Amino acid sequence: PDFGEQALDIADTLVRSGAIDVIVVDSVAALVPKVEIDGEMSDQQMGLQARLMSKALRKLTATLNKSKTTMIFINQIREKIGGFGFGPQTTTTGGKALKFYSSVRMEVKRIAAVKQGEDVIGNETVVK
Repeated sequence: PDFGEQALDIADTLVRSGAIDVIVVDSVAALVPKVEIDGEMSDQQMGLQARLMSKALRKLTATLNKSKTTMIFINQIREKIGGFGFGPQTTTTGGKALKFYSSVRMEVKRIAAVKQGEDVIGNETVVK
């Protein structure tokens, strides 16, 4: 897909078809709205990705439930801008809609490399 709306429209079509059991979106941060792609680098357009996710998830939620399709969104953790004080100093991209509409959220962290001799063959992770 060339932009975020197109990717989510494709996902919606696949869900409605009933032919797909699982859809993975990797990653939410890569779902760039068309307006942002078409705009200039200097354009200040805050909240476009959050609006895109909110609209898409409102549309997808009922369809996902009816079709029994599982949709997995992989996201990235970012440092909060101006984050200091109490509470987490990190956030995820895409606004609050994904947190609101999610049935399950998991945070996966790599804690060590798994080696076979000198070769790294995997990662040890922790999930919370």
